[in-house]
Amino acid sequence: MAGENGKEAEDRTEAPSQRRLDKAREEGQVALSREAVGFATLLAATLAGFMALPPLGLEWLRAMRLVFEAPNLAGGLPAVEALLRASALVLLPVLGLVAMAAIFASLAQTGPGLHWQKLAPDLARLSPLAALGRLFGAEGLAELLRTLLKLDVVGGALWLAVEPEVLRAAPHQPAAMLLRDAGRGVLRLLVAMLLAFGGLALLDLLWVRWRHLRKLRMSREEVKQEQRESEGDPHVRARLRQIRETRARRRMLAQVPKATVVITNPTHYAVALTYQQGQSAAPKLVAKGADAMAARIRTAAEEHGVPIVSNPPLARALFRLEPDTEIPAEHWQAVAEIIAYVWRLQGSRLGMTGG
Repeated sequence: MAGENGKEAEDRTEAPSQRRLDKAREEGQVALSREAVGFATLLAATLAGFMALPPLGLEWLRAMRLVFEAPNLAGGLPAVEALLRASALVLLPVLGLVAMAAIFASLAQTGPGLHWQKLAPDLARLSPLAALGRLFGAEGLAELLRTLLKLDVVGGALWLAVEPEVLRAAPHQPAAMLLRDAGRGVLRLLVAMLLAFGGLALLDLLWVRWRHLRKLRMSREEVKQEQRESEGDPHVRARLRQIRETRARRRMLAQVPKATVVITNPTHYAVALTYQQGQSAAPKLVAKGADAMAARIRTAAEEHGVPIVSNPPLARALFRLEPDTEIPAEHWQAVAEIIAYVWRLQGSRLGMTGG
């Protein structure tokens, strides 16, 4: 079994497709760094603490003074109750901010949405053998190494943040100086801890994403199978292409009666052009066809009295254009001469009819 898993892992040499990533996300398989979530909550708790501690500290001092000044225990209870209420009012927003930081850090990695598959109970994870396998297997060893690395990095950062000379001078400092030095020391320790946790969170985030993509790698056969599934059945694709072509031909034939002139090869190609003087910058190709389609364009033009002009070189050149495309500048002169001829022909017919 291990050999089969190793062989399967060796075959998975292709990066996961977007479809595979989306499917894994729907199944709840996402790259989530717990260190990044922990760092976000620690940062939020630190910032909130700096905002909440000053007013809370003053309330504590007032309450403690009232407690100490009370003649008996019953007299100090109102002060304790006031302190607890003030603490709750200050700490609840802090806890809310920490919870919001944890949620935001998680959603920033996984995206919005609930993964119901992960919420369903998994009896396999309750198996003692599976738990021992996770504990003493490769995952357990990797988790142990990460924990040791985290302790080393954080411990080293805190050690470097400590000022030994301040600690040696602390017993000889007056109370005011001692409080100031203690505040500075706590601030240095917090900054060092945040920097250490931030670095670990970044490394863990990169590691988790790399391991997630590695786990979802695909074999070449899986890539080919997915392409076949995404493209669909060849017969269905051919049928859809035929339907699109049929609709395109109908749209073009509907434009022929509105055309100004139809230029032919004379039998192999036919292109229909439209031009309205003063309303369009250049003539536009509204329909084109070869062989049978060219014959249908000529028939529609004859039925609706659209002039047909034979010009094989120009018809072949214009046939390369897509429908609803303006004529390029290099063909303006030739097309202008034909349209002018058509207008003169129509004018002479009108004159004969009026006479």
